[in-house]
Amino acid sequence: MRKRERENPCGVCGHYHKYEEGEVCGVCGHRIPAPSEKTSIQVSAFPSEILPEFLFLGSYDNASRSELLKTQGISRVLNTVPACQNLYKNSFTYHCLQDEKTLPFDDANQFLEQCERDKARVLVHCMSGKNRSPAIVIAFLMKCKGWRLAQSYQWVKERRPSVELSEAVYRQLQEYEQKLFGSFSTGNLAPPVFAPAGVPSFNFGFPKINDPVPIPAFSNVGATSIFASPLDIPPHEFTFGAGLIQKNSDSTLNPNGSDIQMGGS
Repeated sequence: MRKRERENPCGVCGHYHKYEEGEVCGVCGHRIPAPSEKTSIQVSAFPSEILPEFLFLGSYDNASRSELLKTQGISRVLNTVPACQNLYKNSFTYHCLQDEKTLPFDDANQFLEQCERDKARVLVHCMSGKNRSPAIVIAFLMKCKGWRLAQSYQWVKERRPSVELSEAVYRQLQEYEQKLFGSFSTGNLAPPVFAPAGVPSFNFGFPKINDPVPIPAFSNVGATSIFASPLDIPPHEFTFGAGLIQKNSDSTLNPNGSDIQMGGS
């Protein structure tokens, strides 16, 4: 599709179409949402600007849109996931971190510090822009700005609300904070809350402390009545309104061998 002159790309899908006028994109079909659809969250094609005119944070999808990166003046890319391919080596300067369990904060900071000295705009990205790359950016803020972990995390979270650090990555940031400052931060800012994922619950049939107490259903329509199934008791040993018939030597039997029906007289 030919680019239109004197027109900026769409801020959501990155293609050229008149989004504000309701025109449907001829590439991906993106359009302005109807009034009933405006509650859905629109994910921007542009990366998040962490430090003005210098540091940007995003996903692999952001890194794959070369034209949008150029419109923001980004010329260097810090790839935190080696599995993500560096697509535009002729257009950007790439630096790829090693694929290790422990994030190489020092290696990343050396590259970012060089970008800052060169006054070059840089994009830090991982696959989704939620865990590894935000951790690298937070570590850079602690190293170069002198901010503690809680303040650096809040700064990044406010500018990219989709950030979701894993507990293991946050623990690495705590260790890096202790390395830089000699102690953990004791500020008033609360650290992120990590929800346990995939952890089985072992309660052995007992209710949890926070679980509501189940209310017994006395009139459950779907419940099976005790009278629905026949009782496994011979009819000659069970009678309503009377006890068991005492069988002794005085019992009178009819010639057929059954009990004689007693009369009312």
